[in-house]
Amino acid sequence: MGDSRTLCSLVTGLFLVSVPVLSAAQQPHVVFILADDFGWYDVGYHRSEIRTPNLDKLSAGGVRLENYYVQPLCTPSRNQLMTGRYQIHTGMQHQIIWPCQPYCVPLEEKLLPQLMKEAGYATHMVGKWHLGMYKKDCLPTRRGFDSYFGYLTGSEDYYTHIRCVPITALNQTRCVLDLRDGEEVATGYKGVYSTELFSQKAVSIIEKHTPTKPLFLYTALQSVHSPLQVPARYEAPYSFIKDPHRRAYAGMVSAMDEAVGNITLALQQRGLWENTVLVFSTDNGGQTLYGGSNWPLRGRKWSLWEGGIRGVGFVASPLLKQPGTVSRELIHISDWLPTLVGLAGGSTNGTKPLDGFDMWDTISKGFASPRLELLHNIDPLYNDIAPCPGTRRQLTLARAVSSGFNVSIHAAIRSSNWKLLTGYPGCAFWFPRPGQNSSESEDPLKPVMLFDIEKDPEERNEVSAQFPMVVEYLLSRLQHHQKSALPINFPADDPRCDPGPTGAWGPWA
Repeated sequence: MGDSRTLCSLVTGLFLVSVPVLSAAQQPHVVFILADDFGWYDVGYHRSEIRTPNLDKLSAGGVRLENYYVQPLCTPSRNQLMTGRYQIHTGMQHQIIWPCQPYCVPLEEKLLPQLMKEAGYATHMVGKWHLGMYKKDCLPTRRGFDSYFGYLTGSEDYYTHIRCVPITALNQTRCVLDLRDGEEVATGYKGVYSTELFSQKAVSIIEKHTPTKPLFLYTALQSVHSPLQVPARYEAPYSFIKDPHRRAYAGMVSAMDEAVGNITLALQQRGLWENTVLVFSTDNGGQTLYGGSNWPLRGRKWSLWEGGIRGVGFVASPLLKQPGTVSRELIHISDWLPTLVGLAGGSTNGTKPLDGFDMWDTISKGFASPRLELLHNIDPLYNDIAPCPGTRRQLTLARAVSSGFNVSIHAAIRSSNWKLLTGYPGCAFWFPRPGQNSSESEDPLKPVMLFDIEKDPEERNEVSAQFPMVVEYLLSRLQHHQKSALPINFPADDPRCDPGPTGAWGPWA
């Protein structure tokens, strides 16, 4: 009897010890790669002249997301990725976080890496943060990441990793390093091209990772944001491109494509790939001022036209139930938080009310999207700092109205096949296909514009006059969302941000 009890206890003990290991093994590794300013037309499978063999192959074997939306700017997309919430609900509906602004994603918001960590994941980040850094509590390592290597502001030199910032109150421009390893300044990387540096850091994390523990790796590449800088070997194959901006940009895309290939190869060589879900996404549309193209879509980065917000995105994974497919279901960058936390077996109970939806069955099995509506944004302070060629900078100064939605406000909303825009949406040009010369514009714009995006993704046929009931309904939805919007948080620069001539960009408060 005693022997049987001992045997029973031993088996029970082994079972209890084994359960977490089995549970952890069933949790997929999650690798999220975020490109910067990558245009709709600039991926090979959208028939670009730019070659992206790794992105093409990965997406062909996965699920290409062809009705996928991001925000028109860097900080807003990253904010919604990390919170699962519309930017109106975090007070960050206006612009980006500039280096000397004393704010960050509200500290009461629970971010994606915190939720993944609670689910038992090792959480690592490489690359661009751009969610605020004025005090240490805003840093990636204080917001759920076990490790961090990258830069905190929105852009910098690809080789020196220096960012120049005008500090108006001090009447000077400060040019210093912006590169961190954890919370410490990272020196010794001058001359190392950031796309290669960040992919090497991501590969190193994968190679050192213990396979039995689930991995969440967020790699936010600097590519292909300006400045246009790239090693000559990547640009050389594009000698046929006459425009020097486009040619350099093409080389930068190739460098990024190689980086994605290297990260994927590392996952395979480490034996992690069979249990990995890899997501690739841009953060916003391409910037035509610096070589990007969203052809044939209208507009560009910084606008609410499709060229600013319809994003290149796909999921690659052996765990997909219907690989090798194209999804035309409505998906938004805010959906990744509930989707990935759900995959991880985690809980979103600790978050504020989410605007995102769990899209795994939509992506993996081809089910209908649970998302019927998408608020693109509502920004009463919108200003177009990069106006259309030949036009002046435009500023939205929303007029007060007693009832109903104020249509002078820069806003857009999608519902089913319909998209409504109000105010000034940003540069309204149809920029030409690369290699051609003629931009098209349609002036003047109306204060309220309606498009059937399913039939008219290029936004050429404005139909508000034909569908007044649709317009009325969508304006009421904008009004509904505006009622739940937090006041805009966009503080003036704080001159205390100045790190001095030998310092580095980082927390000062």
